[in-house]
Amino acid sequence: MTAKRNAASNIPAERKPPASPASGAHAPTRRRRRMFVAAVLGLAALATVGALAAVGTFIGHAAELTNCAAAPSNCSYPGPANTGVPAGTTLMSVPAQVSSGPGWYFNAAGGNVVVNVKGTVLSGLYIPYNLVISASNVTVKNVQVVTGGNFGISLTHTTGVTIENSTISGQNSTTGRVSYAIDDVYGDSTGMTIKANNISAFRTAVQMSAGLADGNYIHDPGYVAGDHTNGFYVNGGTAPLTIENNTIFDSLSQTDAINLDAGTPGPGAPVANKTIKNNLLAGGSYTIYGGAVSGSPTSNIIITGNRFGQNYYAKSGQYGPVSYYNPAGTGNTWSGNSWDTTGQAISSP
Repeated sequence: MTAKRNAASNIPAERKPPASPASGAHAPTRRRRRMFVAAVLGLAALATVGALAAVGTFIGHAAELTNCAAAPSNCSYPGPANTGVPAGTTLMSVPAQVSSGPGWYFNAAGGNVVVNVKGTVLSGLYIPYNLVISASNVTVKNVQVVTGGNFGISLTHTTGVTIENSTISGQNSTTGRVSYAIDDVYGDSTGMTIKANNISAFRTAVQMSAGLADGNYIHDPGYVAGDHTNGFYVNGGTAPLTIENNTIFDSLSQTDAINLDAGTPGPGAPVANKTIKNNLLAGGSYTIYGGAVSGSPTSNIIITGNRFGQNYYAKSGQYGPVSYYNPAGTGNTWSGNSWDTTGQAISSP
């Protein structure tokens, strides 16, 4: 400062001296206290910023670490410890211990369990049969389904079904594998949420065209000669679908972790509005099929932030991380995808 100071008090001339201690004001002491409080607050602010930075680092650590495929949950991806029926949950066996409940029943003639009442909540069951859901707004939670044949959990003409924290598998990895662990049979169910499930011993883990699949652990597929193995099979279409935060490992050399292709692909079978983000993926012939096979037009195909494991093949899939992705499609985006072992970016195909 260049302002003149009072020679006696060393206070700038344009300011009045503080009151004397006799007046009871104690201004210099208050100033020191204010300075001390400000300093403490400053240190607290710095500590808070540091803490927030540390939290940010923790939240984003999956993007910074490498070799997450060896133990996905260490990188905050889904794994055996944070998906499926929670450890310690007591399950009642159907039909040995219970054969019906509000909104559901065991169908002995059909050899399945049927949910046919809207809004049913199914929880705490062990079901060694196909679970058939024909009602809307159904929640399946903390349920284990173990069965071979065509379907683990099948949905027919539903809206708003949620399947979460459940374990779905075939009976074994060969002739007892389940063909579809979770299947939207007619491809017309809407508002599906598939969340935090543990799925194994399948031919296709999840077949769905619309909704949300979040935080599932899909691994160790089964195999019968002639199978085409998929983590997710989307069957094309233009309804919005998001597949995010999943771990999907196809240990076989075919077919994929995620397949967006239409069932009958071609110029008249568009594929659009599908988002694949923040997943840990590995295996198959190609890890992702991007929907543009046989000239199917694609748009708004978002593939971003995914980590491609090399636990089976150096290119993630036997032949590469992605095929039939059209970067020229309107709104199609490939960004932030990387190799698990190095963290290096994978350029757009």
